[in-house]
This record gives sequence, C-alpha cells and structure tokens, in this order.
Amino acid sequence: MALLVGLTGGLASGKSTVARLLAEGGCTAVDADEVVADLYRPGEPGAVAVRELFGPSALNPEGAVDHRAVGAKVFTDPEARQALEAAIHPLVRRRFQEIAASHSPSAVVVLEATLLVEAGYGPDFDLIVSVEAPTEVRLARAIARGLKEEDARARLAAQGDGLRRRQGAHREIDSSGTPEDLAQEVTVLLADLRALAGRKLK
Repeated sequence: MALLVGLTGGLASGKSTVARLLAEGGCTAVDADEVVADLYRPGEPGAVAVRELFGPSALNPEGAVDHRAVGAKVFTDPEARQALEAAIHPLVRRRFQEIAASHSPSAVVVLEATLLVEAGYGPDFDLIVSVEAPTEVRLARAIARGLKEEDARARLAAQGDGLRRRQGAHREIDSSGTPEDLAQEVTVLLADLRALAGRKLK
C-alpha cells in the first residue's frame, strides 16, 4: 500500500497550494472536492444520496447535483449540512481508497480535504498534515478570491474553530508567511514523506 497522507485545513488556509507543491514534488494529490464533483454526476452515488436527502429539486435536469441549490440549503441549515456530510463522507472515503489502491507501494498519495479529521478519516492515513493560518488572514484571502465577506464569514463559522482538526493532525504547516516560506516548509515535508515511504517499503 502506498504511503497515505491526509492534508487538511480550513477555508483559504493554503492547503491547495501545499497540495500543488506536493504534486510537483512527485506525490499524487487528490482533491476531495473533485471526488465529490465526480460523485455528484448523474447516476453516481452522491447524486443518489442528495436526491434521497433533499428531493428531486436538488438535482438539475440532467440528474446531476445542483450545487447552488444544495449549497444555499446546507450553509444556512446546520442539520441539513450534517446530514449531507454523513451521507457523502463515506462515499469520498471509499473512492479515495480505490484510488490509493491503484498506486504502487512506493507512491505517496495525498487526500486534500477540509473536514478530513472531523469526518473520521484519520485512521486511514499514515500521516495527517494541517495547513494553518490566522482566521483574519484566511478571511482576507477568501474575500480576495471573490467571496463576499458575509459568505466568507459564514463558511469560516460553519467550519468551526479548527481545534479538532489540529488535535487530529500529526504535523502543522504555517501558511501565514510568504510564498517562499511555505515552499520551504513543503520541501522539508516532502523529504520526510519520501523517508517515511522508504521505511514503509522495508
């Protein structure tokens, strides 16, 4: 089995940048959001689950999940969000396990997921890395990406204070510095991952 790495962090923490740098360093990086998008296609298990939860109006005419309709519901209704997460997280977990199983034992396969720890994925991984930055830094980044401040604050609030995430991580990366600082941290992480993968092969 490949070395499995969980990469997590809150909204606009910089985890996607870290995932990209890890991929450039030779790791296989899998974005949980892309896995969900695949599961939400017509006829896929995610679309079926969403229809069962929220009815046919949650799907578009082609049978895929209507992201806008579902997003509007779950970001204003905590119970709806929890129900959706309970239905979708196991599907993402299973799909990632299928992807990881297709790689060689020497590979490093990374799953980038915001709620990785909270969803209970922790035991699946050899190492969990959390990318962290202060809330105000992340808020500014989210707004700079085009989110309205109200929406950005709502998403940050929905993700909680991150304590459980940090407690579940084996390692933290501070992304509040310069891009060069972050790249250096990832370089060190890559060296450690290669060493771990090598030890796992023995």
